[in-house]
Parts: sequence; structure tokens; C-alpha cells
Amino acid sequence: GALFIAMELLEGEALVEHLRQGPLSVSETVQVALGILAALSALHAKGIVHRDLKPSNVFLTPHGVKLLDFGLARPELERSLLASDAKLTGTGLVIGTPRYMAPEQATAETVDARSDLFAAGAIMFEMLAGRNPFQGPSTPELLASILRDEPDWRALPAATPLRLRRLVERCLERDIKLRLRDIGEARVILDELARGGS
Repeated sequence: GALFIAMELLEGEALVEHLRQGPLSVSETVQVALGILAALSALHAKGIVHRDLKPSNVFLTPHGVKLLDFGLARPELERSLLASDAKLTGTGLVIGTPRYMAPEQATAETVDARSDLFAAGAIMFEMLAGRNPFQGPSTPELLASILRDEPDWRALPAATPLRLRRLVERCLERDIKLRLRDIGEARVILDELARGGS
């Protein structure tokens, strides 16, 4: 008669723990990014947006990458369903982890798969540079940085291939209309880099 929760036992570590040892190499970054994008691709194919992608929700196992914590995940909403979502999450409420939020998420606007791509870009930047692309001593200042500041691209290692740098730039585009739209396109670029393409 006892209540219990059965959870999967995972071997490995969260990406946030791995990053405490310092930045990843380009090849490690490419492999982890491929895993993140493969998982996001499967999620988005079902019409679901994660909305809280961050290194602590990326788990590195001996068999690949797993995404965790779907507590904020929601189906991509039609305009007619926005009112019911507002009742669940609060009108105008900013939901997620500020350091990895897309601008539209930081301003409590409608999010979609491109919002997850922004977070993936922030994670790729952090894997390469060893720090988040946006800085601020408080949450309001951090959100202001996301909304107005360009990441310091000089923080990326000189050895970062131009195609990888450009991919991260396109993921971190503030204007959602100009941001990378297609995970498939990103995966092609990363696959080529994984095979040694420059």
C-alpha cells in the first residue's frame, strides 16, 4: 500500500558537472551538441518544447546524451490555446532558467522550437568558452544582457571552426525570425565537423 516513484538509474554525469572541470574540446563539444540536438529533434517531432534546456538537464551517459527534467515542457501552442496555458503558468510569467532563456521567453512571449535552439546555442558557447554567453550579477541584469548584449565572441577558442562558430551565432540570434529554424541543418553541420570537415 506504499506510494513510490520508479526512476531510471543513469550512469554518467550531468553536463554541468563536467563543465566544472573546464571547457570542452571542439570534438567533445560537437559530440555532446549532436546528442542534444538529436534529443531535441525527437522532442520537437512530437510538437513539444522543452523550455528549460540547460547543462544540469543534459546528462552524459556512456551510451550518449539524455535530456532530463520535462517539468516545464509544453506542446507548441496554437493561438486559441494560449489562454488555457496562461491559466496554468500565469499570464506574463517568465518560466525557465534565466541564464539559458531565449529573448522571447525572457519577455514572457510565446515560445517554440527555436527557443530551445537558443538554449542549445548558449550551451554550445559554454562548452567551448567555459562560461555562459550572457553575464549579469542579478536575474534582471542577466535578462537585460540577453535582450540587448552581443555575446563576447572572443571568448570562443581560436581553434573553433568557423562553421561551428557560425552555427552558435545563428542559434543565439536574438530575433526569433532570423534565428536558425531547423535542427536538421544544425545536425548536418555538426555531423560534417564530427567527420573532420573544416
